[in-house]
Amino acid sequence: MSDHRYAITPRRVSFDWTRTPLHWIPGEPTATHVINVLHLLLPAGERWFVKVFKEGLPLVRDPELLADVKGFMGQEATHSVQHAHVLDHLEAQQLDTAEFTKYVDFLFERLLGERPPLGAPIPQAEWLRWRLAVVAAIEQFTAVLGDWVLAADALDRADADEVMLDLLRWHGAEEVEHRAVAFDMYQHCGGTGTPRYARRLAAMAVTAPVMLYLWVWGTAYLIRHDPQLASHPRYSLVAHNAAVRKGLLPTWRELGAAIPRYFKRSYHPSQEGSLSRAVEYLRRSPAARAAA
Repeated sequence: MSDHRYAITPRRVSFDWTRTPLHWIPGEPTATHVINVLHLLLPAGERWFVKVFKEGLPLVRDPELLADVKGFMGQEATHSVQHAHVLDHLEAQQLDTAEFTKYVDFLFERLLGERPPLGAPIPQAEWLRWRLAVVAAIEQFTAVLGDWVLAADALDRADADEVMLDLLRWHGAEEVEHRAVAFDMYQHCGGTGTPRYARRLAAMAVTAPVMLYLWVWGTAYLIRHDPQLASHPRYSLVAHNAAVRKGLLPTWRELGAAIPRYFKRSYHPSQEGSLSRAVEYLRRSPAARAAA
């Protein structure tokens, strides 16, 4: 399937979490919580995406890009809401995430807010371009993760909770649907020539290690506060890699290879993942079908 004029449409989905267990991958608390970090990061992160794009809307002169951006904003707003509901579900099972998510809120609302932090003397236009570049870098990883979860048959074989799988795959499919929008928005609004390319690389060079740090920290937090793990174990790279070998988590190579691809001057995110697989899943997703 071609990306050419593929309409990006928000789907107002909903999910019933009443029967989803805390360890929604049975017997796999590490794999469960590595993926659960999404719920810690995305409510604030995707609200921030929408705010940044709203600031950039007056700069968009291409009507086709404008339609894509508005579709992207609608999808991201829904993602934020649905992942926030999962946080409520975790709290109902005595896993309170507020101590961690306050730092995520601070990152997006204060350090990456509408004004540069600490009164830094950065022109407002350049600050917007930088934040658009950061969104594009993050979206590189969400597209890779989205394509991975759509193909992760090991999660089905592990008897993972069907509602959580539908949330992850609906979200992953929409990430593949709009995989190029943040990149195109940045290219459109980020100036021209070498400075635009250099800013794109710099944003990825900052974003990738910060995301890795937040993910490890978030996983360690969830494991440490899990009320069903009586011994309160620490996050273990050994356990993580065991889950990778079972196909329950993406490989380090899959994630790491996304960075050099992005660094190519000729790169475009339409090269990531399978749009046809994403669209096919959205046709059969229980939540997406109910929303339609």
